[in-house]
Amino acid sequence: MKQGLLCGLTNEKAAFQESCEDYQLDDEVVNPSLGLGQTIGQKNYFEIHEKLRKEQNLYLGVGLASLVGLIGALLWGIISVKTGYQVGYVAIAIGAGVGLTMRRFGKGIDFIFGYCGAGLAFLSVLVGNFFSVIGFIANEVDLGYIETLVFFDYSLLFEVFEETFSFMDIVFYGLAIYQGYKFSFREVSEDEVIKLGESDN
Repeated sequence: MKQGLLCGLTNEKAAFQESCEDYQLDDEVVNPSLGLGQTIGQKNYFEIHEKLRKEQNLYLGVGLASLVGLIGALLWGIISVKTGYQVGYVAIAIGAGVGLTMRRFGKGIDFIFGYCGAGLAFLSVLVGNFFSVIGFIANEVDLGYIETLVFFDYSLLFEVFEETFSFMDIVFYGLAIYQGYKFSFREVSEDEVIKLGESDN
């Protein structure tokens, strides 16, 4: 308590700036990136990590997550038009749906899967917001939704978003993006790691 944090090897305060000469890498490490509590051999860890990377499928994950995002955007537009206002929680659900789809079919452990999930979640809620605007305009001018979508003056798109955007939209967009990123990564159970490790033997 008087001296602060001490080194487990020397029982003294750290006397180095960047790296310690006395440090020795243990041949057993805990896998931090997969969130596992199990200790596995360092050699096995890298072999398992490479096997998991080979099972990744970015194109399939992005394709199906995009489809889910588009469906979610359409549903958000329909719900908004039917209820008369935009339900922000639907945006969060869209983000989660995009992320979970990316996880299920992409099986990704690399950061690119999270970035794609976040980007697709953002685009999905943005398109959903646009569909809502189209629905409101169609009802206002008594036109069909497809007709309004076709004849809409897209040069006014930015102005329309600026007029309809609010602080709560930023909050829900942010939560949707976070969900899209968070859920896009594959969850690997300890049983899966054990099986992958045993297959090396």
